[in-house]
Amino acid sequence: MDGDADPLADVTLPDGVDAGDAADTDVLARLDPAVREWWVDRFGAYVPQNGGFFTPPQRETIPLVHEGENALVCAPTGSGKTLAAFTAIINELFRRERAEGLESSVYCLYVSPLKALANDVHRNLRDPLDGIRERLADRGESTEVRHAIRHGDTADAERRGMLAETPHVLNTTPETLAILLGSPKFRERLRTVEYVVVDEIHALAANKRGTHLSVSLERLEALADGSPTRIGCSATVEPLETMADFLVGRDDGTARDCEIVDARFAREFDLRVDCPVDDLVGTPDEIVRDRFYERLHDLVDAHTNTLVFTNTRSGAERTLQALRERFDYDDDDSACHHGSLSAPRRQAVEEGLKRGDLDVVTTSTSLELGVDMPHVDLVVQVGSPKSVAALLQRAGRAGHQVGRVVEGRVIALDRDDLVESAVMVRKAEEGFVDRAFVPENAYDVAAQHVYGMAINGVRRETEVKATLRRAYPYRDFDDARFETLLRYLTADYEGLEERNVYAKVWRDTNDPPDGDHHYPEFDVGERLIGKRGRLARMIYLTNVGTIPDSFSCDVFVRGGDEWVGELDEDYLDTLDPGDVFVIGGERFEFRYRRGSKVYVDRTAERPTVPSWYSERLPLAYDLAREILAFQRDVLDRLDSGGAPAVRVWLRESPLSERAVRALTRLYGQQVAFAGPESLSTPTRIAVEEERDREAYRRRYYVHTVYGRRFNDGLSRLLAAECASESNANVTVAVADNGFVLSMPLNRRVDVPGLLRGLDPDDVRADLRAALRGTDLRARYFRINATRSLMILKRYKGYEKSAARQQVESETLLSLADELDDFAVVAETDRELLEDKLHVAGIEAVLERIRAGQIEIGDRTVETPTPRAFGLATLAASDTVLAEDESAALRTFHERVLAEIEED
Repeated sequence: MDGDADPLADVTLPDGVDAGDAADTDVLARLDPAVREWWVDRFGAYVPQNGGFFTPPQRETIPLVHEGENALVCAPTGSGKTLAAFTAIINELFRRERAEGLESSVYCLYVSPLKALANDVHRNLRDPLDGIRERLADRGESTEVRHAIRHGDTADAERRGMLAETPHVLNTTPETLAILLGSPKFRERLRTVEYVVVDEIHALAANKRGTHLSVSLERLEALADGSPTRIGCSATVEPLETMADFLVGRDDGTARDCEIVDARFAREFDLRVDCPVDDLVGTPDEIVRDRFYERLHDLVDAHTNTLVFTNTRSGAERTLQALRERFDYDDDDSACHHGSLSAPRRQAVEEGLKRGDLDVVTTSTSLELGVDMPHVDLVVQVGSPKSVAALLQRAGRAGHQVGRVVEGRVIALDRDDLVESAVMVRKAEEGFVDRAFVPENAYDVAAQHVYGMAINGVRRETEVKATLRRAYPYRDFDDARFETLLRYLTADYEGLEERNVYAKVWRDTNDPPDGDHHYPEFDVGERLIGKRGRLARMIYLTNVGTIPDSFSCDVFVRGGDEWVGELDEDYLDTLDPGDVFVIGGERFEFRYRRGSKVYVDRTAERPTVPSWYSERLPLAYDLAREILAFQRDVLDRLDSGGAPAVRVWLRESPLSERAVRALTRLYGQQVAFAGPESLSTPTRIAVEEERDREAYRRRYYVHTVYGRRFNDGLSRLLAAECASESNANVTVAVADNGFVLSMPLNRRVDVPGLLRGLDPDDVRADLRAALRGTDLRARYFRINATRSLMILKRYKGYEKSAARQQVESETLLSLADELDDFAVVAETDRELLEDKLHVAGIEAVLERIRAGQIEIGDRTVETPTPRAFGLATLAASDTVLAEDESAALRTFHERVLAEIEED
């Protein structure tokens, strides 16, 4: 383009807008005239609010994509970041199609974690493509840039049609991309890929779907004629540098270049925390419920469309039902949306949200990502969403248009949730986002990809290894790990074939030309890897992916055939022998599991694992540490100025007056009852010992406010020490703000001393020993065995149920545990320790205890302290406290108040 030419000469600007004032002429100048005209026609109305034709992320992203630069774009939902990436890409494709034509192949891949999100983006692409074509037609030009969607729900006829007429822009999911890379015909259509857009990258990076995608992108890099430009999009992600490295991978051990567009706070957020009453324990339940639903109804009534997030699916159902019973909502203006509903029902709700037909929709996590909801102007979060990232992601669903304020309200129904929510909104205002932790060196995902590469043709071993190591999660995958992986894939163990576990690949050196195994395209003596078996490709394509199957287990009372109900596997993961849970209104003690059957005893003991436990997300580790800092700051203000100083300080945060008074009351009562040393801070872990003479139990409340993953791991270590020391059965109940160890009253151990004595150097070995023989480890072995293709979910048209997979895996685990350095066992233990139990955090805290940087405060009490009420009952459901649990809370509360008054 001529530098002296006016790039906007052919564009009609909105009334009252001068091109020189728009401050975006440089970006507009990069767009083809037809694209530029469509953009101004479509978004010109937003100029006054925006100070230009583009939002901040668009203003930075379009030039980067235009120049072929990798970019991580972090900006709130509704700020136009995905549109920015697509506009720059479409602009280049239209320009090239008219200049030289496009092949019948893929030029841009859009990868989404959700099929619904891919579907929505696919629909949203029609607007710019059709609009640009119309403007070209007005100029007497015709062109076509095709786009299509392909994932597990795509019909076979559509898939076949993509070979005859391949889309230039293909929307897909990580699993389907892996399948396409293994498809002999279609993978050739991927050689022309020049752009890859990874949407909602934060939802992938922290789990194995993201690990799988990162290697797929490196395989695509090796396949493509050039190096595709990668664009990652996210509303909430941290740390940015790590996520950028995850997106772009590495070359020769060094991260590829990636520009970071940090516009996470480009939109204005209006967040506030409230609670129904200022005494969440002493107020009768019916009053709390009434005021909660009245407040929720008032909020819905004052807005056009309201989205209500709860933390469980059952909570979403109950909240909607209560609104309908108490007020005038019906099927036409209210709905519920969660993953257990049928796809048609979910789609109907999504369409209603897009049209603005629904006054209120309740949901759990299923609408955090996905469809555009332009009419939603309020998000209500019931209870703590457990991380700042989740809060911002959910709240960002409101005001989903440029220039609109994001309005979000958090309503806390118990005091633990109130503490978390108060800290959360304070940190959100400061620009804090929790870190995402990327799984590293996962053997199961590596096994799939090495198998997939071998299926596509004989490979140099060095090439296979290098492809893995270019992916961020495998940057430290050393030679020893690679040997362990190959030993599994070549079935280099005795006894495997007898259990129908066969080699997936062969590994050999290239013979001379007169040898039996000579490949002329490789040098003699090179180490090569190839596939084994004629059905290898079929096995791979029908079993690829990382999302595990799950099933429900039948629950039987021991000593007979009495069936009492079902439990899903996620919930069973939380149960250890001796744990008490409720099913069908009755209490049962978990004894053991055999395959898909669970055996229990009836009991009158208090439940130790709530029914919602497996559904609720764990408290983010980074937010947990901020709660410790918050408690330190509260103590400082109580010490310097008492309750009035705390209230003044809290009012600086976006908290309602009820929330301010509830928090002040909580911490005032805690310190008055048990002293400041009863609160955990960044430099103290509080432990309280309760002697429950009525139940003849001794309980230790360990206030390790580091989140459920951390507490699950540490509690296992400490429980093992306590059991050994006391020679008694020790039961454990775990929550986000600590855990409880319980034993008979006539047994006593020095829990603070045992905690001080835990050696951080022994944590991994001790946790592995504690997990050996548990149902949790057996389940994770099954999941990793299926991911590693040790157990095939699908074979020759037959599909193996998750229950059958579990039975088969249990017979294999006994053998695998005896094998030396077996990859599937190693991955099972790694995933449990690193991803589920946060072993790195445990090691760090124990190291600080050993160094004297964290003290252990201990106190003996006759009743739990206020901060231990939640631990004592584990009684927080997400909308209503169970009647007996609520009564227990009030009993604890009355005892605390009585003792404070006596003093």
